[in-house]
Amino acid sequence: MADPLLQPFQLKHLTLKNRVISTSHEPAYSEEALPKARYRLYHEEKAKGGIGLTMIGGSSIVAPDSPQAFGNLYVGSDAIIPWFKELTAGVHGYGAAVMCQITHLGRRTSWAKEHWLPVISSSPVREPAHRAFPKEMEDWDFARVIAAYGAAARRCREGGLDGIEIEAYGHLFDAFWSPNTNERSDEYGTQSLDNRLRFSFDVLREIRRQVGEDYIVGLRMVADETLENGLTRGDGLAIAQRMAESGLIDFINVIQGYIGSDEALSHVIPGMGTPAGPHLDLARAVKRLVKLPVMQAARVNDVATARHAITSGAVDLIGMTRAHMADPHIVAKIMRGEEQRIRPCVGAGYCIDRIYQGGEALCLHNPATGREEAMPHVIAPAAGAKKKVVVVGAGPAGLEAARVSAARGHKVVLFEAADKPGGQILLAAKLQRRREIVGIAEWLAAEVQQLGVDCRFNTYAEAPDVLAEEPDIVVIATGGLPNTGRLQFGADLATSSWDVLAGQVPVAPEILVFDDHGGHEGLTLAEFAIGQGAKLDYVSPERAIGVDVGGLNYPAYYKALYGAKAAVTLNHRLKGIRRDGNKLVAILANDYDKSETERRTDQVIAEHGTLPAAEVYFSLKAQSANRGELDLESFIANRPQSLVRNRAGRFQLFRVGDAVASRNIHAALYESLRLCLQF
Repeated sequence: MADPLLQPFQLKHLTLKNRVISTSHEPAYSEEALPKARYRLYHEEKAKGGIGLTMIGGSSIVAPDSPQAFGNLYVGSDAIIPWFKELTAGVHGYGAAVMCQITHLGRRTSWAKEHWLPVISSSPVREPAHRAFPKEMEDWDFARVIAAYGAAARRCREGGLDGIEIEAYGHLFDAFWSPNTNERSDEYGTQSLDNRLRFSFDVLREIRRQVGEDYIVGLRMVADETLENGLTRGDGLAIAQRMAESGLIDFINVIQGYIGSDEALSHVIPGMGTPAGPHLDLARAVKRLVKLPVMQAARVNDVATARHAITSGAVDLIGMTRAHMADPHIVAKIMRGEEQRIRPCVGAGYCIDRIYQGGEALCLHNPATGREEAMPHVIAPAAGAKKKVVVVGAGPAGLEAARVSAARGHKVVLFEAADKPGGQILLAAKLQRRREIVGIAEWLAAEVQQLGVDCRFNTYAEAPDVLAEEPDIVVIATGGLPNTGRLQFGADLATSSWDVLAGQVPVAPEILVFDDHGGHEGLTLAEFAIGQGAKLDYVSPERAIGVDVGGLNYPAYYKALYGAKAAVTLNHRLKGIRRDGNKLVAILANDYDKSETERRTDQVIAEHGTLPAAEVYFSLKAQSANRGELDLESFIANRPQSLVRNRAGRFQLFRVGDAVASRNIHAALYESLRLCLQF
């Protein structure tokens, strides 16, 4: 039976070779607001991997009073056309189509950027997420912005793009649709649907005037804001129908939800612990109503869900956007019958969280994404002599070191003290809501096995065990051990988060969690303890809960804390712990007024990252040729390590991941990838 995902689809005059797409998003890979080499290579990789359509430039901006909020492309100048041409030539070269999303951000940006122009919107209603107070648009604003939309669409056409998509969820185009953002009483007000759609139709007519009837123009539109006083499903469906019947658009890409706050956005872009394809029912409702192709993308991170979306008739084209950040070769693997080897998107949200924290999008699981110029998605065999590589530790850093080394053609032995691979990933997965994160370890372990790595579990490797293998290269990936922080006294009374998550120490009825980490670790422990029925006192020296946890992830933790009525104390540091009968007393110090307070509790659980578990590294260091030294200049430049500090040494020695210092999964994987690529 033919795979429904691999069937071609006719979109206006354009034949897409399959039904799998990557929807518009902005990974913040732009340079000077232009899609230069990094941008192009990122999208070329998906085309190389077999995708039918990749959409670039999420929220590409059309006018100067819509300054970029997160690395957006600027389509308000002809300067972008040559870069579009270069990108489209690269993508088309692999048989994929490519489109761009254009928008005016409206209130979803800041006035304190670039030209320092006032932010504009339908009404002076502030958006909580970006915090600007917008100016209500007046007549000359309408004329200027409408023309800017048309010119941007024309630049996309001249740049060789197969079509455009207009963003209409939380931006200016749709700000007139919703009573949440439209408080006008003029001809653009909410008194009638005609009024609410007046600006949108003016924009579409101008776009058609500049690009013609034969160019593909689509709409990524919200059909239900799921918000009190927001756009209702009924009105959303009516708008979709009006848009489709206008003859001005060629497809609808369906969005559900409201993006004006972090909590709301976390439902528009659902993450770990949420059902697959939660918005497909809304897409199906739109598809039943309109006679246009319908597409949708929200938490479609596996092939089975994507197939269901097509076969059930919910959509014509299915977006697997974050899934393609995890593995840009999904379609190619389906075609080769290698679905089991698709690197899974686990819904961690690291990609989007980084954007909203001012960084570029990076996949927690795939360090090559966004680094295509230097890091390959497919590991090529080494050209030189094959080597014997010994890896100690089967956490993410060790598994990646073994995978890459074996893919290079080397003989690899992997030692692991535990009875199964995964390291700290297995602890993170103890929280039921985040259990999918174990998919990272499972994929790596399966690849290691596929590549023929000699895995030796339940083996606490020491120097003699490593030396007995007569290695050419030794990679120490032994991770770290929990650090409860720099307490002045009573450190022996603190329980580590590891002890609790691993089930070695039961959660007491009343606990104090001291989170001096700020990442997922402390909040994972807190939510886990709440699930065990504990009364929680959460303490952090930071000014906010989980400062290193991004906007898509922190709402779920906050929900758990509020749901359990947990006490939250910020700006306080755990100074020490003492015993008082069958209770513990935590002494907390305020960093600002220098005051101290005491809290009585049954258990104090402290999270302060890890300290390297690197005994075997130091026991081997003197015998290695490089004495464990990493040539940083060569490492950064992706050149082989060739330092010799000990001419009697017969092997090179390196350590990676938390065996060096406490970091995250992405750092561990990237470090091992870039190191072992040079073996």
